[in-house]
Formats: sequence, structure tokens, C-alpha cells
Amino acid sequence: MRMRIVDAFTDRPFTGNPAGVLLLDAFPDDSRLQNVALEVNHAETAFAHPLPEGGEADWALRWFTPVAEVDMCGHATLATAHVLHTTGAHEGPVRFATRSGVLVATPAEDGSITLDFPTAPLTRVAIPAGVADALGAEPLACVDTGPHVGDLLVELADEKTVHALRPDHKALGAHSRRGIIATARAENPDLGYDFVSRCFFPNIGIDEDPVTGSAHTALAPYWAERLGRTALTGLQASPRAGRVRTELCGARTLLSGRAVTVIEGELLA
Repeated sequence: MRMRIVDAFTDRPFTGNPAGVLLLDAFPDDSRLQNVALEVNHAETAFAHPLPEGGEADWALRWFTPVAEVDMCGHATLATAHVLHTTGAHEGPVRFATRSGVLVATPAEDGSITLDFPTAPLTRVAIPAGVADALGAEPLACVDTGPHVGDLLVELADEKTVHALRPDHKALGAHSRRGIIATARAENPDLGYDFVSRCFFPNIGIDEDPVTGSAHTALAPYWAERLGRTALTGLQASPRAGRVRTELCGARTLLSGRAVTVIEGELLA
């Protein structure tokens, strides 16, 4: 198996969110996929294989964290599309068959790639007891992000509060299926982003995810309603950091960014 490590939602190595990418002829058994993802030990490892021509999708795509398969992953999809285009394995828009339906990745002339993902259905919920203590900050509002994302989205008072979070990861795991998205309005939009976020996913083995595409399918509609614009840019303020351009298109959300391949090698085991 040829394996690549790709930094996604960035144009510079060692920033953004790293993902393993393996292009296969077919999927091996699930235990094999999970073991490879554990060995790669990044937030996500993507496995893809080509599908017969004439169908609704071009490639089958699955994503695994070190401990579980997930329904949706933006940065590893971006990374996979980047590998397909830079290696010549696929030209033009690519349609992926996934657990979340058919997802399309379209390359642009400037080197960026736009993902067409389902918009997360948002439901306002009461602030659960214990969330403030687990986060170390008092939420202004809480929103459930639906089955595919599986997070609790929490708005905080300001950008500084988001940057300063030092959560109790074990305690956070009790409040959602995957984890917590903490977000706030940008303090200075002149810096090129409209909102800031951080994502904590203890239930799938990721204390803090560097840059999360799937979370932006919830952040885009959340902030579009508050800011009155459908095209926004989010900064995910993890130590590696990355920016995601979003455009809300009703039931679909477009996520745009770049990617950089940093490692190529052979899986020998």
C-alpha cells in the first residue's frame, strides 16, 4: 500500500490538519483499516478505491480515527482529493461515495479544492449541566449538530475565551456523541476571518482536532444566521491552526481550502 500524509486546510507544511491517505484497489476488512489508522495515528486516515464508470460516484471513501470509523470528515476528504489530482489518478471534480452520501470535491485553478457537504441540521438545546466546568468557560448558547456531525456546538463570549480554553477532555466526553465545537465571533474581521473555533473530540480518541471540515458544516449555518452573510471564513485556532472558507447553500455547505503532501511511503506490514 502506498501511503501519503497530507496537511489539509493549509498551503504550508506542518500546519493545518494532517491526514493519512491510502488509494486502494478495494477495501480490506475493517480490522485491517482500523489497524492502519491506529499506526498512522493522525486524527483521520482516509481509504479510497475507484468505482466502476457510469455510477453515481467515482471513488468509494472511508475515514478512520485511531479508534473508530466516522460518518464524515472534511480535512481527510480534501486530502484525498488533493492526492487524486496531484498524482493524476483523477482529473476534474471527483464524486466520493461515503457514509454521508455522495460528496463532491472540485479543484480550482488556484490550487484550492471545494468540498460539497450536507449542511448540519442545527437544533437549539439547553446548556447541559457540567459543560461550563468541563470547558472552563460559560456558554452563551448550545446547539446540537445532528447525526452525521454528532457534536455539541457551544458559543462563547469572545475570541479570547476560545483561545484560552484548557478543557477537561474526559468530562467533555459525557456531553455529545463525538465532542464539542467551541466558537465565537472574530474580534477583528479585518484579519481575514469571521469566526473562530476549536474542536475537542475525546469520544473518538482526539483531544483536540487541528482543523475540522465537518464542524464547519455546522459553523457555517450558525454564523451565517448571526452575521447575515452566506460566505464566511472560519479560523480554527488549534496550535497548528487553519482556515476554512465556507459558503452556505441551503441544504449544502461548500468548504474550500488547500492541501500539501508532506510524506510519501510504503506500508510494509
